[in-house]
Amino acid sequence: MFARVLIAVPLEGDFTYSVPEGMDIEVGRRVIVPFGRRQATGFVIALEEEHRTDYVVKPVTRLVDRQPTFNSELVELAYFVSRMYLCSPGIALSSMIPSGRRETSSALFESETSFSPIEQLAPQQERALETIRSGCGMYYLYGVTGSGKSEVFLRAAEDVIAGGRQVIYLVPEITLTHQLSQEVMARFRSRVAILHSALTPSQRLKEWLRIMHHEVDLVIGARSAVFAPCASLGLIIMDEEHENSYKSGQTPRYHARQVAQKRCEMNGISFIMGSATPSLEAWSMMERGLVRRIDMRQRVAGGKRPAIEVVSMAGCQKSISARLEDEVRRTLMNDRSVILFLNRRGYSYYYHCLSCGAVVECPHCSVAMTYHKKTGLLHCHYCGYTRQPVDICPSCGSTDLSVAGHGTEKVEEEVSRLFPRARIARLDTDVASCDREAVRQTITDFREGRIDILLGTQMVAKGLNFPRLSLVGVVNADSTLSVPDFRSEERTYSLLEQVAGRAGRYDDSGKVIIQTFRPADNAIRAVLENDPETFYRCELDVRRTLGFPPYTRLLSLVIRSGSRAKSEEGAGALAGLIGRIIEASGLAGSCTVIGVTPCLIEKKANSWRWQILLSSQKIALLSALVRRALSMFREPPGSHIEIDVDPLSLM
Repeated sequence: MFARVLIAVPLEGDFTYSVPEGMDIEVGRRVIVPFGRRQATGFVIALEEEHRTDYVVKPVTRLVDRQPTFNSELVELAYFVSRMYLCSPGIALSSMIPSGRRETSSALFESETSFSPIEQLAPQQERALETIRSGCGMYYLYGVTGSGKSEVFLRAAEDVIAGGRQVIYLVPEITLTHQLSQEVMARFRSRVAILHSALTPSQRLKEWLRIMHHEVDLVIGARSAVFAPCASLGLIIMDEEHENSYKSGQTPRYHARQVAQKRCEMNGISFIMGSATPSLEAWSMMERGLVRRIDMRQRVAGGKRPAIEVVSMAGCQKSISARLEDEVRRTLMNDRSVILFLNRRGYSYYYHCLSCGAVVECPHCSVAMTYHKKTGLLHCHYCGYTRQPVDICPSCGSTDLSVAGHGTEKVEEEVSRLFPRARIARLDTDVASCDREAVRQTITDFREGRIDILLGTQMVAKGLNFPRLSLVGVVNADSTLSVPDFRSEERTYSLLEQVAGRAGRYDDSGKVIIQTFRPADNAIRAVLENDPETFYRCELDVRRTLGFPPYTRLLSLVIRSGSRAKSEEGAGALAGLIGRIIEASGLAGSCTVIGVTPCLIEKKANSWRWQILLSSQKIALLSALVRRALSMFREPPGSHIEIDVDPLSLM
């Protein structure tokens, strides 16, 4: 007997090993096999009675699992991921199976989703459910925050489960609370697996095997739950489809939406997505009729869209404008609560010389360091490096150095001066990393009225539901607009619309004040005028003109090295090779090398980074082109190539 085995190495194809007499091996089990001079974990994908070769076949060393941990569908999916995201099948399959690696999560708060069933659906929920029940396909619940999308998801899941099939429910991040756990277990008779980042590898494997043996009807989890080994998959649901956390940041750099689409196609089942702010890719699919859009425009719990006001900060030296200050005072006098949102943590954006303008940068990354008043240190938010502030400018020798810009620490200081009697709390990554239980207590205190003003970064923009909240103030709406990335407008619109959705959830008193230096910007105007259709149309027109997604597909190759010269040299050589292949293959009109440039953050964690950006109408052409080029290319010693298909960020 011979076993064909995939191994998590960057080599195409599988490897054949002989099976020792008496070894109880079967497809789907992991094994330890000799590989070169070491022992490696392999995945048995096939067994053969005969195998002819002119070399000696080494035997399997031992079994890892007592029972299979993957099925034929996952093997097929691994080959899809391998082709789509340009990695070996072994690396693809290894990334799916529970191991010692944990999926990172930024979740801090419980989801606003309730898993307790409601007795009576609203008319728009009934219509949405009827549409989904009408046939198999891809659907998109496009609804404002609080429109009851989650209940429609869950009713659709119950329909599928009643037919004896399983459901995968994807969420951008998940924090398991006691209440959520009790609700979901009660609703689905405890036949639920919740895959979250706090599970140990053994706990995750235990849940994985329960799913595989159909002891679970509903799988709830973040990005990697899309690979759950459901024996009888009947539906995949993706909540908050627009979230960037659905894109993996490590090889293979898959997007859960694309993998979910493939699984649904393989199984002939429906795929339901939903968000108040769809990604442009999803919006384009809806416009082209590839996904059926279901509008849900009313809040089922009452309350209407908050009144939104844009305040120009031109000429204003403070972080809090007079208009926002007045509105905060009025809100506090009415015994209501306030959220102030700023997507910059720390005390200031950067520490610079007032004489020559030089900015203090991280020695390991090509980014400005952020000053944190609480620690009295300069911090790099990319590699974690810290240092004392400098007294003398290294460029000109001046002692005239100062901080600039407003971070959450500085805004907190200003708010405390303006409202000395208000109870204020700050929530950002710096606070959260110290004590997560204290963070949850802060959320509870704010919900129950023991905190008046909650100041925070992006983490307060979503997943929070506060009956007392009346005012949301966006301190600086320009922080995402200033990022040199083609998705900056889309991200700004999504973030502002999501944070605006926190106010007025239960009554008509909600108000949102957006402070900006760019009041005429398309994203800001769209939120102000509640005109998403115009925003998406204009943004798609811009993308079409510039040749960016969703009208083309992009592929990014980043050459990383400890040597700047080697990084640049490697990028130039690889780009030249790709250009010659394009020319020789007659693909000049189909594939384009957009540019060979330093990454926007050229140095990160002591690695210099150069990027090759490729574009084509067809991702299959790009994949074949890059696969061929990499097979011919010898990267400089000490260099590494990162491949990102359909990148969400070019940073």
